[in-house]
Amino acid sequence: MARLETWITTAWYRGSGWLWLLWPLSSVVAWVARRRRHRYLSQPPAAFAVPVVVVGGITVGGTGKTPVLIALVKALTTRGLRVGVVSRGYGGSAGAGPVVVDARATAAVVGDEPLLIALSAGCPVVVGSDRVAAVNKLLELGPLDLVLSDDGLQHYAMYRDFEIAVLDRDRALGNRQLIPMGPLREPASRLDDVDWLLLRNGDQPDTGFRYHLNHFRNWRTRAVLTGKQAVERWSQGTVAAATALGQPEQFFAGLEALGLELTRHPYPDHQPLRKQDLDKIWGDVIVITEKDAVKIESFDDDRIWVMAISAQLPAALIDTLVKRFGTQ
Repeated sequence: MARLETWITTAWYRGSGWLWLLWPLSSVVAWVARRRRHRYLSQPPAAFAVPVVVVGGITVGGTGKTPVLIALVKALTTRGLRVGVVSRGYGGSAGAGPVVVDARATAAVVGDEPLLIALSAGCPVVVGSDRVAAVNKLLELGPLDLVLSDDGLQHYAMYRDFEIAVLDRDRALGNRQLIPMGPLREPASRLDDVDWLLLRNGDQPDTGFRYHLNHFRNWRTRAVLTGKQAVERWSQGTVAAATALGQPEQFFAGLEALGLELTRHPYPDHQPLRKQDLDKIWGDVIVITEKDAVKIESFDDDRIWVMAISAQLPAALIDTLVKRFGTQ
């Protein structure tokens, strides 16, 4: 499955000619996307009691939405706003929901990304494919000033007051075609309508954001190493990197940029890393992401280290959100 995903993604971003065979299907997707967008603009759903900010995208695959959302929650909370999050709960069994992500929650039920958000940001989180029900449930949990929607740019049953689209600068829009011919969920022109565009690894101060390495944490012992300490300690052994991210190349390249020589082990997006998977990996150290860590099975393996990162967001975005929604 991982190889199939890589093959299709490579074709999208290289513009392979055979993809034109899928044009009839993409034209149907285009028609549906335009119809849904027109319906939302002409007959928008009812607004909620508090503003809703969507953090989403128009491309398939990882662009960094979850780290962005966690950083937003932390920054807005620091500025005095009470923030909650709704998410579809992709990869979990919650279904339409709504399901509250509490201390008993598991990634198998609520999904890996919502669980990571709840653990990292420390805010109330509710999941469910019915985002309207999820928002209403979230508002029942306690007073809030703002709701952030993890993804949901195309969930037009949900009213939104502000839209943030996240895009990878290097990959951009690929061949600019809609799925399955390309990586787009909506036409590229959709980006003209969002309130803010964030570019991962972008250079512009108001739109670009980058990841910051916080530390490496041993999954079993909880020991912590800085990036420099990790490189020094692991340089004499063998290092493997394993992840089930939508865009694993960013993770692998980030580790290699530190000076680590490693073997790469990508898995399909959202797949749990099982003991039998990791037992097959040859290495003194296995580095995984925080998203992988929240759904890993309970077993002992001192080789596993979790790479903890944070997104460095433009100050202008935080100031804009506080100014617009901080007095609600």
